[in-house]
Amino acid sequence: MRRITGKAKDETLIELQSATDSQTGDGLAVVTIFRINLHSDENGGNDVNSLPARTTLPGPIETDKLQPNKDTVFFRDGVRRIDFVLSYVDDKDGEKKQERRRAFEANLEKEGLELETEDKSDSKDQKTYFLKIHAPWNVLARYAEILKIKVPFKKSNFPPAQDVPLEWLSHPFRLPEHIMRPQPDYFTSPFQNTKTDFFLITNKDTFFPPSTRNRIVYYILARRPYCKEGQTERDKTGIKRLLSNGTYTTAFPLHDCQYWKTARNTECESERNKLYKHWARFLCFYKEQPLNLIRKYYGEKIGIYFAWLGFYTEMLFFAAVMGVICFTYGVLSYDDNMSSHEICDANIGGSIVMCPLCDKKCPFWKLNSTCLSSWQSHLFDNEGTVFFAIFMGIWVTLFLEFWKRRQARLEYEWDLVDFEEEQHQLQTRPEFEIRCTEERLNKITEKMEPYLPVTSKCPRFCLSVATVIFWISLTVACIIGVIAYRLAVYAAFASIIKDPMRKIQLVGRFITPQLATSVTASCINFVIIMILNFFYERVAVWITDMEIPKTHVEYENRLTMKMFLFQFVNYYSSCFYVAFFKGKFVGFPGDYTYMFGKWSKLRNEECDPGGCLIELTTQLVIVMSGKQLWGNIQEALLPLIRNWWSSRTGRHHPENHYSRWEQDHVLLNFSQLGLFYEYLEMVVQFGFITLFVASFPLAPLLALFNNILEIRVDAWKFTTQFRRPIASKARNIGAWQEILNGVAILSVVTNAFIMAFTSDMIPRMVFLYAYGQDASMRGYVNNSLSIYNISQIPERNMPEDRDNWFDNSTTCRYRDYRYPPGHQKEYTQTMQFWHILAAKMAFIIIMEHVVFVVKFFVAWMIPDIPSGVKARLKRERYLIQKELHTYEVKRVKLELSASFITEPQSEMSLMTDKHEVVSECL
Repeated sequence: MRRITGKAKDETLIELQSATDSQTGDGLAVVTIFRINLHSDENGGNDVNSLPARTTLPGPIETDKLQPNKDTVFFRDGVRRIDFVLSYVDDKDGEKKQERRRAFEANLEKEGLELETEDKSDSKDQKTYFLKIHAPWNVLARYAEILKIKVPFKKSNFPPAQDVPLEWLSHPFRLPEHIMRPQPDYFTSPFQNTKTDFFLITNKDTFFPPSTRNRIVYYILARRPYCKEGQTERDKTGIKRLLSNGTYTTAFPLHDCQYWKTARNTECESERNKLYKHWARFLCFYKEQPLNLIRKYYGEKIGIYFAWLGFYTEMLFFAAVMGVICFTYGVLSYDDNMSSHEICDANIGGSIVMCPLCDKKCPFWKLNSTCLSSWQSHLFDNEGTVFFAIFMGIWVTLFLEFWKRRQARLEYEWDLVDFEEEQHQLQTRPEFEIRCTEERLNKITEKMEPYLPVTSKCPRFCLSVATVIFWISLTVACIIGVIAYRLAVYAAFASIIKDPMRKIQLVGRFITPQLATSVTASCINFVIIMILNFFYERVAVWITDMEIPKTHVEYENRLTMKMFLFQFVNYYSSCFYVAFFKGKFVGFPGDYTYMFGKWSKLRNEECDPGGCLIELTTQLVIVMSGKQLWGNIQEALLPLIRNWWSSRTGRHHPENHYSRWEQDHVLLNFSQLGLFYEYLEMVVQFGFITLFVASFPLAPLLALFNNILEIRVDAWKFTTQFRRPIASKARNIGAWQEILNGVAILSVVTNAFIMAFTSDMIPRMVFLYAYGQDASMRGYVNNSLSIYNISQIPERNMPEDRDNWFDNSTTCRYRDYRYPPGHQKEYTQTMQFWHILAAKMAFIIIMEHVVFVVKFFVAWMIPDIPSGVKARLKRERYLIQKELHTYEVKRVKLELSASFITEPQSEMSLMTDKHEVVSECL
């Protein structure tokens, strides 16, 4: 099979290639490639140069099996690189769309872009056309100057970083130097088309990397109109409009090679294969990330995300270690827990009869039936938890401050210090232009532009706010429903899982009614959370579209606020209920409090004698772990199923049958909001490990394991499942930085309240130092339980089988600090209750002030920009000015020398001109 392609107007390349993948056998095929150059000489003749090259390939010599290699990123001439690909199909509106395409492509060619179309007969599905776009040097140079793209002009002479002591310990975690630093360090300056000789341009075809090339081409595609010449319809502009109306089906840049092997063409960088080999495989989980290569291939915006995720995971290691130490302390102090010993003691806990926990169905019960739960509670509710809560408050500050420093270093290394928002990010959205029919004069540009009048904006805004409030109210209503379930089902569990002394069920020895209710309610709550989240994501996008934001940045900011506000209520409301409401408004046996009044018969929940902290732990573990597990299933398992199905359809070696653009065409599209959902997932996790970490010190450890997997899953998706995203710049993580700061401040307050009101630490400390004997916790359980006369319990609160249970007991105990029956202030709060309340409030104030003072002191001590980066930045700016000055002076001298040779002038006029030019340059 022969393929004849034109390399240029005056050159023809005749190739005979062998498709080795389709051949079988052990023979050898010798293929000769002739390159024939036809150059016109001065006499009008042609100079024919024949350059034979012999290549030995495996396989038999059968010319009918030879076929061109389709796995390429170049035009048919093998020289011009494909910078962007558009695809389209013919349909019922073919004529109208064809007219748009002709006008659009004509405007692209007028702009200087070079196009090449692949007919549908050459595609595998026989119906998709592919338009390949190449940007020549003059177009790249012109728009590089418009976009102020920084390019190298001199190799950096800064000394390399000094070796850190014990650096050899990090060698197992290092990647090869050519992967970590795919290109040398250069001094860079914004590109200027008039100073091309100032920059380090060795090859114009490779001077701009592919990520920069596709960014420039997309910038052009987003701004070229598709109306006929002479028409000035503003709404008919940009590739996004053409994609939205179906004129084109997809628009994407190409990957440079297959992810599992390098490209055949040595001119291709094969960076995708390097990323897969050293970054996307799970076996590399302990290795550092090649951030410079990620930035070079995908752009700064995606590079910043992975830099933040990697830094967050690194910082989680220290929080996880402290959490494990705290948990280990709880395990080691297991036998020293006097409260649990007294609860489990048959002579103490076994002799204490507790009042029923619900009406009618709940019997009187012995305190030692909660023996196991009291031991479990001690693992998380101990003295070490206080120090861990304080540590996490400081850790959050260190994480945010050190991230600012890392971010500043990346801004310097990636030439983002003087970065201005790209114009295409501030570009008017096509939807805004379509739906806004009214126009007004822009006072800056003095041009008419579409706008949304106040009469239309206000109703849309009010409807948007009402919709958000409705969904948040729906979430709260679902939480109230789960609470009602807890109250209603507790009686059923209590009637089945009774005291183990009755020997009704073996499981009753290990699962109390409180635990069974908490676990089932948490699972139901998680299912409700995922269902509401599924629908609200679509509602949030719909109402944001309805508001018609003008720019893409405004669109993302509005969607971010809506989504995070809802996610905050959806994921955290159940934990807030267990932490701050459950067991706080119960009443006492003679005067219980009901959720919807006494008519509802839904009595408010009481905490276990061991405290409510273990239930908060259960809730946090189920919701947090369930969300992470579901997210990983969505991100990893579903694409694996998709890959398996693709392999079943015969795509074992797609490069043998599919062109490079067809292979990328079937991949998933990485939408503009792709990173938004990645950030949202991590910020919600950040809330779990900070807002409620005092109840579960192992939460950072779970987050650490999840993030190690998350990095590799995301990397795997980017390299194998997604089309190559359009490269875009970003200096930081955007609005998420402020959200993280807000969550960090709120976490100090929530953890202080958890330690004060949810944990039993404060009551134990008050008893130890004010009411205990011999400075021990002996007698604490008896002291923390009040006494009530059974004969005074109303009939509606008495259990149905009370005659067979309390063994002639006249009193029962309940969790509170009230005077006993017969006292002149019976059933009112004791002075110890007020002492404990005062101690709780004092603890909250002290802890908050201590943590906040340390936070602000640490933030003040740690500068946002490292001193080394500041020094290098100043030095680089100085050197850039110096080099530019030297360059200008040399250019002036050359111009003056040339003008002197070509047109001699008088000495006086020459000196005057030289003085003026040098002065202008200076």
